[in-house]
Amino acid sequence: MQVPLYQAKAEFFRMLGHPVRIRVLELLQNGPVPVRELLNEIDIEPSNLSQQLAVLRRSGIVVSIRDGSTVSYALAGGDVAELLRAARRILTELLTGQSELLAELRHTDAAARSGPPVQ
Repeated sequence: MQVPLYQAKAEFFRMLGHPVRIRVLELLQNGPVPVRELLNEIDIEPSNLSQQLAVLRRSGIVVSIRDGSTVSYALAGGDVAELLRAARRILTELLTGQSELLAELRHTDAAARSGPPVQ
């Protein structure tokens, strides 16, 4: 039995749903990055990074590249970088709307505290 597309999409987004994995993908947007640099940029234990990289590798989103004793990771395709850019645009719009709402609430709250004008 084939998995419905919506379920496959949910699994894909669930796989992306870890902050370390998102950070790794962000760091890989400009090309391959050695594991030691990933460790410098992401303050986690090497074993934890290894686990998260394994999840991304098994999903086919990243590939590992060995050059002598150096292991680097790279995005398997450009679509993931575009997805991250789209997520950034969406979050920017959402947060902009929230900040505008917050400013309006603060303005309303300040007006309510000052009360009606004194005669």
